[in-house]
Amino acid sequence: MAIPGMLARATCSAFGRLRPVFRQPRRWHRLTPTDDELYVRTTISLLEKQNPQDVFISNYSERGFTIRGDKILGPVAIVPRTILSWDVAGPEDINRESLSLFYIFEPKIEIVVLGVGSEHLKLDPELHKFMRQRGIALEVQDTAHACATFNYLVSEGRVAGAALIPPRAKDGLLIQR
Repeated sequence: MAIPGMLARATCSAFGRLRPVFRQPRRWHRLTPTDDELYVRTTISLLEKQNPQDVFISNYSERGFTIRGDKILGPVAIVPRTILSWDVAGPEDINRESLSLFYIFEPKIEIVVLGVGSEHLKLDPELHKFMRQRGIALEVQDTAHACATFNYLVSEGRVAGAALIPPRAKDGLLIQR
């Protein structure tokens, strides 16, 4: 009887040597990252840098403006990174006090584009002198051209501000561009 036990032992040991071939491979992956993997960073190279804080006027009407996809009703003052409701009813309300917000903000604004409604109006020369003394150029245009000029200045990377009064409707039609 010793022979069958030896035979069984030899057979089992032979299969034991073959076992690694028939078994599934062991997977030794870690579930937690190593110290080296924690400090690996992914980098991105941009072809064109876009400032997320750039403010573009995409639309205007007699009611207000669409800026960065947000609709703003009434006159608006735009300074770098900030959009404000501007407290003027029309071009006749533009004075030193209403333009004072453009020289108190940082970074310093180079130029303010002033959109005065449907038609181009001349402002008091004292207002131009007042802004020039503070190192800010003042460009007065009708609102349609002022929006385009402001967008152009911002796309060039200039530090610009805008003070815009919505244009009046012509013959009851809504002006929208």
